[in-house]
Amino acid sequence: MKGRWAVLVLVALGTFMTTLDASIVNISLPSIGRTFHTPIGGAVEWVIIAYLVVIAATLLTFGRLSDLVGRKPVWMAGLAVFTLGSIWCGAAGSLPQLVVARAFQGLGGALIFAPSYAIITDSFAAADRGRALGLNAVVFAIGTSLGPTLGGLITEHLTWRWIFYLNVPLGALGLLASHRVLAASDARPRGPLDLRGAACVAVGLALLTLSLSFGQEWGWTSPRLLICLAVALVALAVSALIERRVREPIIDLALLRERVFASALGSLTLAMLALFGISFMLPFYFEELRGFSVEKSGLLLTPLPLTIAVVAPLSGALADRIGSRWLASGGLALACLGLLLLAQLDARSTIGDIVWRLILTGIGQGLFQSPNTRALMNATPGGAQGEASGLLSTGRVVGQSLSVAVAGAMFGGLGGTAAGRALAVARAGGLAGVDIGALQQTFLTGFRAALMVSAAVAAIGVFAALVRGDERRRLPASANAALVDVSTVSRPS
Repeated sequence: MKGRWAVLVLVALGTFMTTLDASIVNISLPSIGRTFHTPIGGAVEWVIIAYLVVIAATLLTFGRLSDLVGRKPVWMAGLAVFTLGSIWCGAAGSLPQLVVARAFQGLGGALIFAPSYAIITDSFAAADRGRALGLNAVVFAIGTSLGPTLGGLITEHLTWRWIFYLNVPLGALGLLASHRVLAASDARPRGPLDLRGAACVAVGLALLTLSLSFGQEWGWTSPRLLICLAVALVALAVSALIERRVREPIIDLALLRERVFASALGSLTLAMLALFGISFMLPFYFEELRGFSVEKSGLLLTPLPLTIAVVAPLSGALADRIGSRWLASGGLALACLGLLLLAQLDARSTIGDIVWRLILTGIGQGLFQSPNTRALMNATPGGAQGEASGLLSTGRVVGQSLSVAVAGAMFGGLGGTAAGRALAVARAGGLAGVDIGALQQTFLTGFRAALMVSAAVAAIGVFAALVRGDERRRLPASANAALVDVSTVSRPS
């Protein structure tokens, strides 16, 4: 295997571990709650939220750190922290201990995520970069889709603790491979890490993610949510002021003035905001409106990630030839159409009706994802690839968090949440004399409104993708200089 492909396999292993861990825990929450004698909701949700908040808070800082000290030490530190955090999670003796362990594990996840796209960009010439990023997107889709099924099987036949212990051999393998596969870093610190800016960015993004995660539960006008949002906005504003004055900022604001980069980052965030709503809303549709089992619901969600896994490498390779503008905008337009069609589902839609709409949406998302990521990384100067990788991952996390908040607010505000719960209770024989038809209509009103808003956001994302122009004519010299001698990539340090 050539050195660059060994690097891609290594990054894919880290991507698989971190994305799997973001999705595998959800289905095990009831079992975790029973172990620690805690009801579902409230405290148990911190097992998921702690992981996501820490990742969102630290991605940008670790991406910039990888530019200053090199990719290899940041990546290997991430694998070590993530593996140790997984052991701690599996051995946790109380719920608070598990939450702290998940936060520690999230720190490792951020150290892995932050330089991952930069490692691929450093290792592949511009002519092959889209295909490589597309193959990594396959692993991302597989990790996301496999999580609930694998988590259910492990929890049922072993215990929930093994969903964390599963990471230990993978992490150990990754550490050994990293030592041999990744080249010794030639990065040299050009200045100290901006700790004040990093702290402000971390506080701002952590509180923003926390607010979006608990907005529905706390209430969108509750004092604690408004205080969290206010502090988040102030912290982010202060970080922007700090970044203008320091020599080595966490976020180089000049990057955002580069047209292709800003277009790719903006359209990515909008795409995540629009499309993550599908994974959030459809389980309610399957389980509460249609009465499907959890297993069947999980199976019906798989056409979307599987289609992305098939299309993303092909679109990435095509982007290496024709650029990203029309692939990204066209793919997002197709995904927008898929959202509109999914919004037409009702209580009598067949399995076939559901599956072909998900496949269409997956084709659009797969066409968008790899070319857009390629455009963003190619538009980044060579000395800021880690920062760009961190920005890309942060845009994804923030977009997904916003998606849950917006879709949840629309669905709940129009009565969909209450109607879904009532339908589930009525189906179990707990309610008598209720108008099932009226409940179904209320549910569908909220469900359709959430997906229609998501479609509108996707349409805005199409325009954001179009304004970049033809990036093939705009690549910075450093991007062309990134046609690295990949024969050095596989040298042991």
